Amino acid sequence: MSLPNAQPIIISPEITLQPPLTRRGTGPGLILAVPPVERVESANRFALEYGIIKANEDQSPKTLDPGPLKKWAEEGYAVVQVTFDDMNPSVHFGDLLVTAQEELEKVKECEGSLMKVGLVVHGGGGSDRIASALAANPRIVSCVYYGPFNPLWARDTSVPILAHVPSPVFQRSEGEIKMFGEDPKNFKAHYYPNLKMFDYFALPWCVGFNPSAASVAHTRSLAFMKPLLGGPYFDLEAIWDEHTKYEFEDRSVDKTMATMVDQPYVNHIPTLTGGIGRENLTKFYRDHFIHSNARDAKLELVSRTVGIDRIVDEFLFNFTHNKVVDWLIPGIPPTHRKVSIPFTSIVNIRGDRLYHEHIAWDQGTVLRQLGLLPEYLPFPYALPGGRQPGEGGKKFEYRVPVAGVETAKKLVDENAVESNEMLGYGVREVPGE
Repeated sequence: MSLPNAQPIIISPEITLQPPLTRRGTGPGLILAVPPVERVESANRFALEYGIIKANEDQSPKTLDPGPLKKWAEEGYAVVQVTFDDMNPSVHFGDLLVTAQEELEKVKECEGSLMKVGLVVHGGGGSDRIASALAANPRIVSCVYYGPFNPLWARDTSVPILAHVPSPVFQRSEGEIKMFGEDPKNFKAHYYPNLKMFDYFALPWCVGFNPSAASVAHTRSLAFMKPLLGGPYFDLEAIWDEHTKYEFEDRSVDKTMATMVDQPYVNHIPTLTGGIGRENLTKFYRDHFIHSNARDAKLELVSRTVGIDRIVDEFLFNFTHNKVVDWLIPGIPPTHRKVSIPFTSIVNIRGDRLYHEHIAWDQGTVLRQLGLLPEYLPFPYALPGGRQPGEGGKKFEYRVPVAGVETAKKLVDENAVESNEMLGYGVREVPGE
């Protein structure tokens, strides 16, 4: 199973076509409007000159997130990208949209009726021009706008609009709402506080790129766009189950990596293990994960939540510690004990391939189940009453608030273990050495 290799097609300096980058290979049509390089560079210079971004900060964000053209193609859309500066009044956006739709008609991978086309705009605040262009292009049935957007302009069109607004720009006051009325029914906004700069926060080549805000906004955009365009929809559970089958049953590095996008990553949070990018992740899977797990390693699913682009699992990771499992408990020789660990995984699926995995577990229960975490440890601080360790030749020890296999039992059955027993834990005084 090879990665999709459809290359972008440059129609002109302002227009680029990108067929879907999924196994399916076809998808709905999407028009993507991005600012010209000069506009982003101007925003970057402004941020540096006025200290919004410090000159000594790393100004090239280290992110695997591709530009929006590739990202939306990986989601399964046939994308035509146009360069558009919504702050330049001499450019007629409506004409650009007509040209983009004509180019989409030539893309054989664009499935379904071109009477339904989506629009995504990374703008600088010219929302009045966007709304009027939508009104003149009836094929466009949904619009996502990144940037300042005055909701009153949405009254000029019936097209559903989702705006990702850098807060507090255009966050309407109660007085304004009383004067001009509520937001139009076809308009919804999400506001993103604490951004370093307002311009182009979801573009990786902007110095104000915010990966967390960009990720949340993208998920919201998918949830908004897919019902209006009829997809594309994929069986996320089947994709994730296929991936774990190749990891734990087939134990195939090549098959596992083939289920992932061009540049994926895995982050095991407690041990900081994993791999960033295809090359590093392939090495990690080959040298430290797939062949490092015990032969009896099994995943026991406890709960699953499926969203528009991700799966959240609670599960038990069960195995016998009869070999070094360096991604989980690095550097610890086999103890030959059986272990059952509650895990949580957040898996982001882009189109029909995995983009990333965030995996978390309680490392304390692992060590407790392996017999490597004592019940008491030294407490080297003064107690609330002022007593100091070492007085009278005594020392303090605290009871470590970590459970063993009871954590796994209680995850599966809430009544398996009594609640709140640790609330009685405290500090004890023992003879000093």
